[in-house]
Amino acid sequence: MMKRLFDIVFSSFGLLVLSPVFVLCAILVKLTSKGPVFFRQERLGRHGHPFQILKFRSMVPDAPKLGGELTCGQDNRITPIGAFLRKAKLDEFPQLINVLKGEMSFVGPRPQVRRYVDKYPKDYSELLQVRPGITDIASLKYRHEAEILGQFPDPEQAYVDVILPDKIALGKEYIRKSSLAFDIKLIIMTVLRMSETTHTGGKSGTTSV
Repeated sequence: MMKRLFDIVFSSFGLLVLSPVFVLCAILVKLTSKGPVFFRQERLGRHGHPFQILKFRSMVPDAPKLGGELTCGQDNRITPIGAFLRKAKLDEFPQLINVLKGEMSFVGPRPQVRRYVDKYPKDYSELLQVRPGITDIASLKYRHEAEILGQFPDPEQAYVDVILPDKIALGKEYIRKSSLAFDIKLIIMTVLRMSETTHTGGKSGTTSV
């Protein structure tokens, strides 16, 4: 109950305070490339209920159909403004709407598309007992995921066989440690890592997974 109250209060506050940033990002996306402002994709939420995750579109329209659901290295489907949004993590901000609607939480295992969930059904039967989140332990560890995947000859297989099992293990670790205090710690760590990436110009990698 306390976690959900936290999500409602701070997602509402975030949407209000960041509304000028939202408007600016929406204008930039719309003016610099053809297609919708938002990227929408079906993910599986709590108890396996599907929902549409929201992000500012950072790639060309229908990017998953053109090259799969993973982004690897210097993906040529990423638009110029999309590269900036990804580096600053601004593309993730619309997920505050998912949080307010109760589809996601600020902190929790990242939501997956169905085909990845189906590869590890027993593990996800545990992970899907909680709301997925904008950030978690795995998000911090794999904040440069696109660059990591770009080092493998077969990024898809590497994701399924190497990265996804580790994300699952980290998701279970989060559930074991879950508390409001731990959530706040992870949120602070996420904000600090975002700040480091933006100010140092370091590599950043996000994936549509």
